[in-house]
Amino acid sequence: MAVLPILTYPDERLKRFSEPVERFDAELAAFIADLEQTRLAGPGAVGIAAPQVGRAQRIVIVDVSKMKRPVPNHGYLVLINPEITHWEGHEPGREGCLSVPDFTGNVIRATRIHLKAQNPQGETVEFDMEGFEARAVQHEMDHLDGLLFLDRVVSRRTDVFRRKVYEKNS
Repeated sequence: MAVLPILTYPDERLKRFSEPVERFDAELAAFIADLEQTRLAGPGAVGIAAPQVGRAQRIVIVDVSKMKRPVPNHGYLVLINPEITHWEGHEPGREGCLSVPDFTGNVIRATRIHLKAQNPQGETVEFDMEGFEARAVQHEMDHLDGLLFLDRVVSRRTDVFRRKVYEKNS
């Protein structure tokens, strides 16, 4: 397993649309292990997407189970070819990103989602998510479509903030 270099804004590779995963094999499993090592090495990272390390495939990892303040969650998730099939509500919230290390921003996201994806073995999985876990998944899925939280803020002048400290969640 290896910690992979993280692409940072304004790297153009972060703007690419990701392709679906079609092969569920040992190479994919090895990449997922490297992606998880990279997430764990990042300060305070609850999620990571394949495009953040230069791989334009529809793969995200999310784990909000170790937050200082517990939130409803499904634990450690590897989501391949994820798709939100239903969403409800909306709420602003502060977000940060490994690919935008010096800033955070206020972003409006759905408060509840229904998600369909594949696991690393290619099996279909579905989840109902809410709150911070739903926000984290939406944030990571944006990377798959070439979007950063900076693309979702209402105003870069009033909704983007210089990061003071990057804290680890563990």
